[in-house]
Amino acid sequence: MIAYFLEKLGSLLERSEQYRREAYLASSADLADLERRMRSLEANGFPTEANFGLNA
Repeated sequence: MIAYFLEKLGSLLERSEQYRREAYLASSADLADLERRMRSLEANGFPTEANFGLNA
């Protein structure tokens, strides 16, 4: 029972992360921005507030 719950929770968290990544990429201003964001995700994972520009 606990294993099932943990599996479902993990699946939910993975989907949530995927939606966040897709929204981040979809908010690109143009193709160059999209490519930069894709490279950033591959190299660094999902951006934090500091490198996402939310504090600027």
